[in-house]
Amino acid sequence: MRFSQGFFVRGSVAGLCLLLMSGCATRSISDSGYPDRPSGYGRPASSQYRGELTEFNVLGIQPTAVVTEEAIREALDKRQKMTLAKNSPVMLVQSGALIPDEAMVKVFSQYYQPIVFSGVPEEGQGRINYAGHLRLAAARSGSEKLMVYWGILESGRENMSTKVVSWVPILGALVPDENQHMRIRLKVALVDVRTGQWEMFSPEPFKDVDFSSRGSRAAVDQAQVALLKEQAYRAAVTQLFYKFSS
Repeated sequence: MRFSQGFFVRGSVAGLCLLLMSGCATRSISDSGYPDRPSGYGRPASSQYRGELTEFNVLGIQPTAVVTEEAIREALDKRQKMTLAKNSPVMLVQSGALIPDEAMVKVFSQYYQPIVFSGVPEEGQGRINYAGHLRLAAARSGSEKLMVYWGILESGRENMSTKVVSWVPILGALVPDENQHMRIRLKVALVDVRTGQWEMFSPEPFKDVDFSSRGSRAAVDQAQVALLKEQAYRAAVTQLFYKFSS
């Protein structure tokens, strides 16, 4: 039996213990193939995956820069309401992926004109003005806005006596025959190319449950991944549209 819905839970003590014992690994949406071994978030399970972009680099935050009260006040005084007109070109970046997932591009195209760009981190990105390079690339494409999104997948085991779900890393073949719980969480950053001003939001997490046996585990896993990505991407773009529609 399968069901899906927007979902958020606070981690229980039991869930925390399971996370600690399992090494606190999670799976990136950009490395979402069926894993034959657990891998930590940002640690490649696929040879094609090279990790994630950092918020600091994408948003132009320099941790070593000197921050003054005057600079903070100036940023507040200059801040303007961000808007995004329907059908306008937007440079679209999925952290960790050479190109955004097809499901995201498809739903994004219903509202805007996606200009896809690589989200694969470059060596030494922390030592250069990476955010400036992204904005320049977007400007040269004719995009006044840049959208970058991150996402993780988690699995959970249901305690049949208490009905409490403890969220644990996705461990693939190590999970016994049972109802496999999975959820997806996204984080989205919209950057104004002209000013560098940005806003972030997270759509509601989505959850799915399906029976997983030893022989069908890989197929069930990938079906859940595809379903949750489609739901989460649609929710993210819909929220983007209503939040910034001009």
